[in-house]
Amino acid sequence: MPASITITDNRTGESAEIPIVDGGVSAEAWRKLLPGIWLYDPSFMTTALAASSITYLDGDAGILRYRGYPIEQLAEQSTFTEVAYLLIHGELPTKVQFDQWVHDITYHTFIHENVRKRFLEGFHYDAHPMGMLVSAVAALSTFYLEAKDIYDPDVRMKQIVRLIAKMPTLAAACHRFSVGMPFVYPDNSLSYAENFLSMMWKVAEPRYQADLRLSRALDVLFILHADHEQNCGTLALRTVASAHADPYSACAAASSALYGPRHGGANEAVIRMLTEIGSIDNVPDFVKAVKEGKGRLQGFGHRVYKNYDPRARIIKRIADDVFEVTGKNPLLDIALKLEETALSDDYFLSRKLYPNVDFYSGLIYQAMDFPIEMFTVLFAIPRTAGWLAHYQELLNHDQKIYRPRQLWTGGDERAYVPADERG
Repeated sequence: MPASITITDNRTGESAEIPIVDGGVSAEAWRKLLPGIWLYDPSFMTTALAASSITYLDGDAGILRYRGYPIEQLAEQSTFTEVAYLLIHGELPTKVQFDQWVHDITYHTFIHENVRKRFLEGFHYDAHPMGMLVSAVAALSTFYLEAKDIYDPDVRMKQIVRLIAKMPTLAAACHRFSVGMPFVYPDNSLSYAENFLSMMWKVAEPRYQADLRLSRALDVLFILHADHEQNCGTLALRTVASAHADPYSACAAASSALYGPRHGGANEAVIRMLTEIGSIDNVPDFVKAVKEGKGRLQGFGHRVYKNYDPRARIIKRIADDVFEVTGKNPLLDIALKLEETALSDDYFLSRKLYPNVDFYSGLIYQAMDFPIEMFTVLFAIPRTAGWLAHYQELLNHDQKIYRPRQLWTGGDERAYVPADERG
């Protein structure tokens, strides 16, 4: 028999049988039976806000797939630009499609000179790179006025290509400004990750060429961060997109959510935690303090994953390639010891606290000389592809503007009292 649930209104005796489809039940049946009664679900703990075919995530089994492809296969065999195509278009490209996609992204990496000279360079000298990036992404909508024509597929795709292409350029420009270094123009002869590293680190050499192990590691990290289902940033994007705002404004909203330490700042928190631990010898005492409620184990546990985050396994493997080039991050031994200690302790296992993607990614970024302030920016660059896939999907589904309801907890109606009569 098909799976379903039956709900009964005890006030009237009326019942309704609701089928369980794709792991969920439609709220439409609830509304018909219980008009004016709202489902109270703080933080959307059990609410599906969208029907999506972009990313599949099974937190209990530790599974992550983009458009059906396991993240392990994509990280091993694909590139970020190919994965971006997959997320946006729903299928892996042919050779011809891929070559055109790479060409379009490569030749849209340049930003308007006024974005840099009149806008980015107008920030205070110590502005945070992520704050600059959020503002710059929103400002792009004023440079491409046709972006508001969101239902023209050709116009919309041009904005998608522009955003994916320009995010590394904007990100590198924000960093260079924050450290007083001159802007570096994109190099169209380089791959996506190589170009970003060139714009970040080039000084006076005629052409900057990153070590292939580092550019490949960064490309894999971009793949792993490209999308992650209906997270806080994606919800922010979809909310703004549901109002039919342009893609730049929607991505700026998503970036703003990512700027929050609860969303995009986790790997930074891991670095700070490992630095505070300071030594392998201090790991047992730190774990003891966590169990006593006197500390917090950063980079463990996840809102969705109740198993080992599959992205964390991949990152742990590519860390070896990075450290061959950069030398081992001195915090790595502390991280490994911390993971070993926690995963042999029933306190953490019983609570399903396993390393997540942030536990090792910060160590790699730090080894590659990225300042901590850039960690969230590095997150935003690849996540733009996922955000834009959701932007397209929402419009294609003709989803109504987001408008959740509330449970009123205030008092009854009150009469206004003039100020001189208030006790």
